[in-house]
Amino acid sequence: MNAPLPESVRKALETVTLDDKYSLEQGRAFMSGVQALVRLPMLQRTRDAIAGLNTAGFISGYRGSPLGTYDQALWSAKKHLAAQNIVFQPGVNEELGATAVWGTQQLDLYPEQKKFDGVFGIWYGKGPGVDRSLDVFKHANMAGTAKHGGVIAIAGDDHVAKSSTAPHQSDHVFKACGFPTFIPASVQDILDMGLHAFAMSRFAGVWTGMKTIQEVVESSASVSVDPDRVKIVLPEDFQMPPGGLHIRWPDAPLEQEARLMDYKWYAALAYVRANRLNHNVIESAHDRFGIIASGKAFNDTRQALADLGLDEDACRALGIRLHKVNVVWPLEATITREFAQGLQEILVVEEKRQVIEYQLKEELYNWRTDVRPTVVGKFDEAEGDASGGEWSRPNPSENWLLRAKADLTPAIIAKAITKRLKKLGIVPAGSDIAARMDARVAIIEAKERSLIEVNTAGTDRAPWFCSGCPHNTSTRVPEGSRAVAGIGCHYMTVWMDRSTSTFTQMGGEGVTWVGQAPFTKEPHIFANLGDGTYFHSGLLAIRQSIASGVNITYKILYNDAVAMTGGQQVGERPEGHSVLQIMKSLKAEGVAKLVIVTDEPAKYDGAALEAGVTVHYRDELDTIQREFREITGTTAIIYDQTCATEKRRRRKRGKLVDPAKRVVINELVCEGCGDCGEASNCLSVEPLETEFGRKRRINQNSCNKDFSCVKGFCPSFVTVEGGELKKPKKDKRA
Repeated sequence: MNAPLPESVRKALETVTLDDKYSLEQGRAFMSGVQALVRLPMLQRTRDAIAGLNTAGFISGYRGSPLGTYDQALWSAKKHLAAQNIVFQPGVNEELGATAVWGTQQLDLYPEQKKFDGVFGIWYGKGPGVDRSLDVFKHANMAGTAKHGGVIAIAGDDHVAKSSTAPHQSDHVFKACGFPTFIPASVQDILDMGLHAFAMSRFAGVWTGMKTIQEVVESSASVSVDPDRVKIVLPEDFQMPPGGLHIRWPDAPLEQEARLMDYKWYAALAYVRANRLNHNVIESAHDRFGIIASGKAFNDTRQALADLGLDEDACRALGIRLHKVNVVWPLEATITREFAQGLQEILVVEEKRQVIEYQLKEELYNWRTDVRPTVVGKFDEAEGDASGGEWSRPNPSENWLLRAKADLTPAIIAKAITKRLKKLGIVPAGSDIAARMDARVAIIEAKERSLIEVNTAGTDRAPWFCSGCPHNTSTRVPEGSRAVAGIGCHYMTVWMDRSTSTFTQMGGEGVTWVGQAPFTKEPHIFANLGDGTYFHSGLLAIRQSIASGVNITYKILYNDAVAMTGGQQVGERPEGHSVLQIMKSLKAEGVAKLVIVTDEPAKYDGAALEAGVTVHYRDELDTIQREFREITGTTAIIYDQTCATEKRRRRKRGKLVDPAKRVVINELVCEGCGDCGEASNCLSVEPLETEFGRKRRINQNSCNKDFSCVKGFCPSFVTVEGGELKKPKKDKRA
């Protein structure tokens, strides 16, 4: 039997609610990393109130994974945010969101109009959003922050291009902008380091960066939400310049630059030093081998040590020192040198390109050779090679130790640690511990080989459009034409049989044709452009094509929702962004011809269409495209059909009528030709193995009732109207 819960635990459970992560004033609450990012500004506001400050908060950015649900979490916590004077206003795109956050710090320039003592800001976006916001970041950081304001720019990086068209590493970009950069390793770190980031931003007058990745921000944990958990120590060893470090006006560009380079970065370093943000996690007096890591790489290193059977006591016995870096740039030198003292070698474990490693080498460069430790990281040292590192070698990739491409795993790190420990003689060959480590490495390698064998067995499956997705129809092009892709779900056409190849960054859709058109015999192309991208920046791409006079047809794929990142409505305005608004904008821009293609033409009856704009059923798309490819200039087709996944969501919530109609396939009549799958490109049309060979069937569970499969004109299709699926009979024995 289960033992009864203690009375104290039972009473505590009686008061637990799902809102605890936002409403609990102290104690512990269970939350995800994304929810911690929602709680962070509330925690900062509470701390300010305790300190006697009346502050407010402002959050802006652009939706995108791995922060794909952040905006939704903010909306769901609207009442909690409002109670703390925190405003969430999404940006039309990332750089405009960053500009709005910059504005919060400028309130100190108008003290007589201020409602609050200060406004702290949070900007968020994924890797590409960081890239496109560089100009704003640099200007805002040089201008500085308010005394009781402060800003954190939060980047969601995708190291392995899981949901991006390119892998990203925002820490280098933050460094280029002059942002001291935090990398949290846990949900608790997001709260703790977030509070330190705000405090540093206020003290040093700089924007701070926080890099998050999926493995951390999408994890969940029980964390402390006590307002006084983090003890802020203001540096006493830094001399502030006359006038301080905060935002001011007027402020000449060269004066801003001098203040940043002469004082702000060193104020940030003083803050790191005073609060010991980088520190040893495992250490002893006789350590010889050091490991330095941050964020996910730190977690993976702990796992690698555990996989090798090296717990903290074993590490101390062997002389292994482990150092955790919370602020990867600038790397505080005093703490780093303390970590390095007495070590024979340091292994730098960090994902992607070197940030910590190069700073570490610079800080140790002038040490005497008899006390300076060897530093290895991305590349293993070549035997007998003292020529100056990887850049002096003809082919350094032959000596990868901890790769910069893709990501790191505990297995990769474990093998690197084992190799270096053996080479240094810390684990003597033939010893019991060497045998145990070899056995564990053999297990790791066996697991890796089994994964490779599984992957080569033909089990990989390319991502595909959802059942009933509008892109199944809208992305087709006529025979003899080709299309180019952009950012969004429709990007997947590049690996489908859709005559679609190449793509651009978000907002550049179709503009590559401007550079090709004068030099090719090809007269015309199509460009796919999502509705979310159109609102974000895609209209400028169309404007460029019109200005260049090229022959191109833009297909604006209006799906009535940004399903790729959570089903948000198109546009950041309360009313969204409608087809008719897009129509007016495109006509004003000067497209040569424009039509609307839809699966529901009747909804446009009586609509105020612009002159020359007509509405057509989706079956006419091929004919219309053949006509448009012959027209000189830039043309546009607005393809209007609601996202299939969003339709399913709305039907479940009772916000959209669920058609009392289903399509089934009579397998006795089906000849297995597959024409229905060709016509619909739909995943719900599945193969069915029978005694008469392979047939087809409709998966009723995944079918989103697009009905494009019936266009195969097959006698085996049966349409059932008004009927419902039979529910499985309950087991009478239950």
